Amino acid sequence: MSYTTRTTRTVRTFYSDGRGPPKVETKTYTYGDDSGGSSVNGGFNIGGGGRRFQIRVGGGGQDGSDQPNYSAPAFSQRPQVIGRASRKEKKDPFSGVINQSYDEIKRRCQEEGCLFEDPEFEAEDSSIFFSRAPPRPFEWKRPHEICDNPVFIADGASRFDVQQGELGDCWLLAAIASLTVNQRLFAKVVPPDQSFEDGYCGLFRFHFWRQGEWVEVVVDDRLPTYYGQLTFMHSVDKNEFWSALLEKAYAKLEGSYESLKGGSTCEAMVDFTGGVSEFFDLRKAPPNLFSIMLKASQRGSLMGCSIDADPNQLEARLSNGLVMGHAYSITSVLLMDIETPSMSGKIPMVRVRNPWGNEAEWKGRWSDQSREWSLIPDSQKESMGLTFDDDGEFWMSFDDFSKNFEKLEICNLGPDSLEEDELDGKKRWEGHTENGEWIPRVNAGGCRNYLDTFWTNPQYRVTLTDPDDDDDDDLCTMLVGVLQKDRRKKRKEGLDMLTIGYVIYKLGDENHGPLDVKFFKYNASCAKSPSFINLREVCGRHKLSPGTYVIIPSTFEPHQNGDYLLRIFTEKANETNELDEETGIIEEQVSEPCMKVIGVYNVVNRGVYSPFNDYTQNADYTRRILVPTVASAPPSVGRQEVKKVPGYREIPPPTDEEQEQEQALKASFRRVAGDDMEIDAYELRDILNAVFTKEGSVEFVFDGFSLDTTRSMVAMHDGDLSGKLGFDEFKVLWADLRRWKGVFKEYDRDRSGNLSSYELRSALHASGFRLSNRTFSALVMRYSSKNGNIEFGDFILCAIRMKTMLASFRNIDVDNSGHAAFDVDTFIQTVMYS
Repeated sequence: MSYTTRTTRTVRTFYSDGRGPPKVETKTYTYGDDSGGSSVNGGFNIGGGGRRFQIRVGGGGQDGSDQPNYSAPAFSQRPQVIGRASRKEKKDPFSGVINQSYDEIKRRCQEEGCLFEDPEFEAEDSSIFFSRAPPRPFEWKRPHEICDNPVFIADGASRFDVQQGELGDCWLLAAIASLTVNQRLFAKVVPPDQSFEDGYCGLFRFHFWRQGEWVEVVVDDRLPTYYGQLTFMHSVDKNEFWSALLEKAYAKLEGSYESLKGGSTCEAMVDFTGGVSEFFDLRKAPPNLFSIMLKASQRGSLMGCSIDADPNQLEARLSNGLVMGHAYSITSVLLMDIETPSMSGKIPMVRVRNPWGNEAEWKGRWSDQSREWSLIPDSQKESMGLTFDDDGEFWMSFDDFSKNFEKLEICNLGPDSLEEDELDGKKRWEGHTENGEWIPRVNAGGCRNYLDTFWTNPQYRVTLTDPDDDDDDDLCTMLVGVLQKDRRKKRKEGLDMLTIGYVIYKLGDENHGPLDVKFFKYNASCAKSPSFINLREVCGRHKLSPGTYVIIPSTFEPHQNGDYLLRIFTEKANETNELDEETGIIEEQVSEPCMKVIGVYNVVNRGVYSPFNDYTQNADYTRRILVPTVASAPPSVGRQEVKKVPGYREIPPPTDEEQEQEQALKASFRRVAGDDMEIDAYELRDILNAVFTKEGSVEFVFDGFSLDTTRSMVAMHDGDLSGKLGFDEFKVLWADLRRWKGVFKEYDRDRSGNLSSYELRSALHASGFRLSNRTFSALVMRYSSKNGNIEFGDFILCAIRMKTMLASFRNIDVDNSGHAAFDVDTFIQTVMYS
């Protein structure tokens, strides 16, 4: 008995040039037309009289196995606090899969004399379906229980081994069939040194490229059956099981068999090779397509082609011998020498293979036995491996190829697809990868249509130095791919693919820092992804002049969460890094005629140089303190150099209202402080709130500073742990508050008393702080509300603690090396008393 499963998928493609509303194209695809299964005989039970053992290696379990060694996760935008458990790592759906050790499991199974049962992919219905109950009772059986003489690979693996079962994963089947053409790649994915004989313990392993690295996936050999027949992918040979076990390992990697329904052949090709895929419509082919194909062939890339299907006939045969709606493999691309009495030169040629492997071949020029071959010397025919058998393989001129086929797919192999000794003289791409994450409220800014937030997206700088060897225009080829992670596996959580893309900008200054909203407002992009589309990976090929560029990967709409992998392939070496800045304080002194700087320095405490705002007029000079800075030695008094920093806001002269507030504060301070002229956090709260909550003192809703905030204000200047604030320190604090209030007012354009998290970075930059992406992400998580807003009090608290922590760090880091050594007491005091 068999049944057919069908699944549909809607693909939305957004086309946008950044002006006006986007154009949307929607297409619906149906997968899973094929069904079937092979009849097999029942076998016998192995495992020591029906004993079943569950070996939990790498996951920790009741059998006493060791706990897994979790390696540090790949860096992404989201920071990870040292020494604290990572919720993301704990929820990583792959953590148990990739931490299983094949060698350790095999050793323990052999010691115990048992067959492996995989605790990470149980033989139960949930491993098959996640959205519904199974339509029939499946029975999990080992190959020895299905047939009498199971083998892993019989007489070598070929594309004819693979047959689809009752699952709509024909895209995976096509990729596996193509993989068998390249035996080196096949052996890397399917290690051939496995069998059902020597050392057999019900354990098999496979290798997949997963989001930036090769991982080993182990499975037991229990397979879903119905009435003794394999339910899903299987081989033509009833006793061969490599394809069924490979499908199971891939299903485990993606979470379930059902997760494999619907997909792109290139998606699986990427997972089998680590390459970057490209799609070409041959009806709109670029003029240099043959050069692209020739270089792809030289680099061992996997290529396939097809003709669109006839809607009225399945795999309709054309008069030229080609089949519509059928996947072909491209096995060679070359320039063939030809010399006759009437002509000489090179002809671009393409060798194509029909996976049926029969007489269904091309019947036009350069087909088997065509008269054109009489013009080619026998020696050249031999070097080309030319045969005229009915094996499904044939040659075409590139001209005929591009006129008769309609679709071309290229999976370009990455630098890690093959080892150096496996290249066989082939070239390889130079590659670079970056892991990242779009985090709502932090850096999920959406596409260029959302200008106010687009600039907050992650930014990556790429420097192209050398043009391609054979490029007459001195241009560099760059392949860019943005891959969204884990979305297929997360279908069971109700998540689907995000709509993603990227944009590329040219930089005039290679040392330019992170780009702000003004850059994107006044500069046009020089390249972008073919579209924003909800596929796992979006890729594009670009020809650019040598220089420095910035790539902005993004979702189409802002505020969407997702992990991604950015990949950049070039023919020559490139320099790539995330466009970021180091966390620190922006130092600026503004020169005035005869300006003097006056400050206080406490050698005992944090080593903070804190100039305070003081104005004195006389006939000789104006004394004006503008910028609170930090230093490791007392500042010199005298003339200062001018150093302008973009985005920094200096303290403006006080208004009449602010001068009145200052006098009121001074009077309140003296009245509350008493003879010792010091106040604690409680008294500071009362003094400040008497001013800041007074009607008209601020232009937004503010209920006053919390006790926690005023404690941090005291701690910022309290190096001897007295819990008190003197009047000199109070004046410095007042200068800070005036400046930070002005910055907050500038960015709180709706006078709501809130900043959006996307505005926080600009506001802190204007307040004198440089922030790395990791630091900024932590600040948003710590100081923003649930809806992503930052209130005035939280903004002040954030600025105070930033200034305090940076000052403490720089006092320890006397060499300005970016590293500071704390003993445990100093560290706890610094962190807790801030």
